[in-house]
Amino acid sequence: MNSVPHPFRDLCEKGGKPQRPTGPVHQESSSWRLRDFIAAALLFLGTAAFVWWQNSRVAVLWDLGYLLDTSWRIALGQMPYRDFPLVHSPLTFVLQAALIRLAGRHYLVPVAYAAIAGGVGTVLAWRIVLLVVRGAAVWAWAKWPVALMLAAPLTVLGIYSVYPHPIYDCDCALAILLAVLLLTSLATTRGTAGSSWVLPVAAGAATVLPVFSKQNMGLPFLAAVGAGILLLLVLEFFKTRSIGRPLRSQSAFVLAGMASAWLLGLAAIASTAGIGNYLHWTVQFAAQRRLPGLSRMLSVYREPSLLWMLPALGAGLALCCTRRMERRWARIVAMCLMAAPLAATLLLLLIQNDAEERADNLLALWPLLLLAGFVVAVFELRRGVTLGRLMPFFVLAAIHGTFLSQQLWGSTYALWPLLMVLVAQTLAALPPRARPVLVTTTAMVCVTFTICGGLYAVSLERLSYIQIPDAPIEHSSVPALRGIADRGPYLANFDELVGFAEREIPRANALLVLPGEDPFYYATGRIPQFPVTLFDPTTDPYSAPELLAEARRHDVGWVIVKRVQQINSDPMPEREQTLHLVALDYPLYRRLEGYDIYRKR
Repeated sequence: MNSVPHPFRDLCEKGGKPQRPTGPVHQESSSWRLRDFIAAALLFLGTAAFVWWQNSRVAVLWDLGYLLDTSWRIALGQMPYRDFPLVHSPLTFVLQAALIRLAGRHYLVPVAYAAIAGGVGTVLAWRIVLLVVRGAAVWAWAKWPVALMLAAPLTVLGIYSVYPHPIYDCDCALAILLAVLLLTSLATTRGTAGSSWVLPVAAGAATVLPVFSKQNMGLPFLAAVGAGILLLLVLEFFKTRSIGRPLRSQSAFVLAGMASAWLLGLAAIASTAGIGNYLHWTVQFAAQRRLPGLSRMLSVYREPSLLWMLPALGAGLALCCTRRMERRWARIVAMCLMAAPLAATLLLLLIQNDAEERADNLLALWPLLLLAGFVVAVFELRRGVTLGRLMPFFVLAAIHGTFLSQQLWGSTYALWPLLMVLVAQTLAALPPRARPVLVTTTAMVCVTFTICGGLYAVSLERLSYIQIPDAPIEHSSVPALRGIADRGPYLANFDELVGFAEREIPRANALLVLPGEDPFYYATGRIPQFPVTLFDPTTDPYSAPELLAEARRHDVGWVIVKRVQQINSDPMPEREQTLHLVALDYPLYRRLEGYDIYRKR
């Protein structure tokens, strides 16, 4: 492993044109030592245990119903995009369907998946940070501890720590971490043109995987990587004035891996669901329902705290680039300036008691760190364009792609590992004289994000879109949902519904469950016979009249309407009109504790 020079650091040191390193390049071994295995085990087990514990005290029925019912119908052989609409990429649902086929309908299986995936994500992020830090201007003995300190907060802020159930955003973040690890490994090794094609091809193929997990995250990441690799190829061509060497370079192999994986994915979709169906639901329909305007997406940078946090952090970074850093007072001032935003977040944690305000203060660090990472990454390019210097832009593209669908800092729940990678890339650009600042800032990042991030995850503030009453934890008696836990009447009401359905609704009858908040089909093992199982503007293509027309066409015999919902806002904008039309064909048959049952005349 090579210690890669940093132009930002070199420019700061010399005060002019970046200097090339002299002498032999120091090689660091990438092989795992005993301490690496111990650290990986602790990070994995700590994250997995936290995710499992989170699942033992909350169940987001709205998301679980969508995930488990959709995966169940795929496991039964129904084809998404062709047999029923699906507005998301298929990978998460296909993975859960495969688990159902292998292990059956057991709720603890997807919980175990989330715990394992969360642990793997934390370990991947740690390895990326370690590769980045090994190229930093920091004492050799401090590189490993610095990387571990940056990864430690991910035990409580991992991809599945804040939101603990299997979901496409978290799976996409895991796929992006894998791709970033392979690309970073490629960027931190010096191979001759054509010397090895396995790692570049694997890295290129890995960049395509996120697209099939979540399109709004995966596509910007893939586009950024593709543009960066093409730029490297063009620069290589102008440098050599020959087409032969660029075509044998690592960049060419990365592009080959990207193209091969992309073609294989499209071929699989074409032979199953059909390209036209896939594009209609995941691109046209999804963009129509969820794509925001640019002004809304950029609104995340209107954070008031930036008015003082950004100047403080900027001044600290600028001071690190001056010759004054040889003096003790300058180092102390730089430490204070760079630590000020983090210290303020910790201080407000002690002052404020409201969980929402604490969460807002923590999330306010995101725009600060993203802007700092972008500015430093741009400055790094002044020396030249390399794969390593393009990596921060790939990470930033993936992060901002997430905002395309949610436009909220709350949508960062799966992205904390990527933020830690960006922080590592930013700190690694500091010059040698700023070594004490790098180490102390890393320690402050570790303390702040571990404490504040842990409280943020434990408070379940990200799940404020559902009702979590201050009540004892309840469990379900339905065998397929054994192990699920939640507060409030929702599981008890659902158990009553399942019991009623088993007694009075023949399994062959087609059902319409509105709005589809519960994993009804997964829990009961019934075959979904209506195209839609979750009814909100994002997933439901039907208007109220069209919905009833489809119910008649599919010979729906029963309509189940959930009256006591866990989700806060009403997901059905045409609820009154829908229920009015339902009553024309389906008179009220039974009123349960949380549901109204309608039966066809």
